[in-house]
Amino acid sequence: MFFKALTTAAALTAMAVLPASAETRVTYKSAKSTSSYYQMAVQIAEAMQDATAGEISVTVEESQGSVQNVMEVRARGGDYVFTTPPVLVRLAQGGKAMFEGKDDPAFDDIRALFPIPSLTMHFVMSAESGATTFDDLKGKTILLGKGSFGAREGEKYLGLFGVQDEVTIADVELSNAVPALKNGQIDGFVTAGSWPAPNVVEAAASTGVTVLSLSDEQIAETKRTKLVIPAGTYSGQDADIVTTSLPVVAYTTTKMDDDTAYQLTRTYWENKASMGEASAWWNGVDAGLMENITGKIHPGAVRYYEEAGIALTDAQK
Repeated sequence: MFFKALTTAAALTAMAVLPASAETRVTYKSAKSTSSYYQMAVQIAEAMQDATAGEISVTVEESQGSVQNVMEVRARGGDYVFTTPPVLVRLAQGGKAMFEGKDDPAFDDIRALFPIPSLTMHFVMSAESGATTFDDLKGKTILLGKGSFGAREGEKYLGLFGVQDEVTIADVELSNAVPALKNGQIDGFVTAGSWPAPNVVEAAASTGVTVLSLSDEQIAETKRTKLVIPAGTYSGQDADIVTTSLPVVAYTTTKMDDDTAYQLTRTYWENKASMGEASAWWNGVDAGLMENITGKIHPGAVRYYEEAGIALTDAQK
């Protein structure tokens, strides 16, 4: 009995000095399950699982939008990763716009990990319409969609470039954009998402389209980030498309330990190329997008960037 008691005590002592589990669990909150950004989240989760042999387990959560993702920082722990445009983080930390009266000290603890594909504006016109510039939109029927970032941004651009009163806005859901373009119900549509955008790929392959480019002056008017979609991205696209984008970044908070933040960031970058083989939208992400991170980066992620020789600004550190 004495030997058995010693053996049991030794076993309990051994268990006490070992970690309860080698697995690190992370919750990744992204977007609606029907969106490309949810698909990206699933790809990231799978890459983390495979690359770390299960040491990092990522659970993907559906979200109703970027504002919700930021707001949940107030109640989440160190396992929380979420995506949002950097501008929303700045607004939350300043208690402005949709965060007015909802400011919280937890917002100051938000830290970036890595950039993901940007929300990219596409003004897609049928080849038959003959439209190649914004002035050519006069007299045309355009589908903007409803309630989305792309719809709001598209409406803003029509106003900025002086054609809003000379364009007919189609009462059609964005999900029906390609069929409506094919049957001549609309002359074009506006969509925002990662590129290559699936609905633009389909439209270009089936009917032939022109995706409008913006001049540097027009981009300055929009106050958005310039983005170039390389020639050949879409069927029949012989030249680069110069458009605007809204950067999107994966964030966590200072509650996350440095080692987990380091591992998440390193695994993301080391597996980005293989993710790009499955989905071309990852190929638009490179170290150049790091300049879109306007706030602080998590110390664990900073360690990876310094090891990888990726330059950071003092503000990011």
